[in-house]
Amino acid sequence: MGDDIKLFTREELKSRNKRTDAVLIIHNCVYDVTKFLTEHPGGEEVLLEKAGQDATEPFEDVSHSSDARSLMKKYKIGELVEADRHQDRAAYASEWSNDQAKDQGNSWSSWLAPLLLGVAATLLYRYLFA
Repeated sequence: MGDDIKLFTREELKSRNKRTDAVLIIHNCVYDVTKFLTEHPGGEEVLLEKAGQDATEPFEDVSHSSDARSLMKKYKIGELVEADRHQDRAAYASEWSNDQAKDQGNSWSSWLAPLLLGVAATLLYRYLFA
């Protein structure tokens, strides 16, 4: 960590949960999302609900795109002090999403939809041209 990174405590961030001053903690980094509230595709309510708190889990649950993760960088204002850090789940989340993508290729649900569409098309064809 360099000297130019501003450090925050969870306690000092708790009160930054308003439309005029909203911050989120994601993977031990602090983001000021005040100017992003109106631009957020999921609506500002989603961000304000977790403002002033750790939003790592809900952020990862949504499976944000690489573009969204890139966009976050411009809103980063610092990091949590060492004592307030939680074990970083970034590696775990990345590993989980890669495993999930691999598993979906072998899952029965990946071939069920095309199969059902094929059956429906066959039945419709027989009904219309019989």
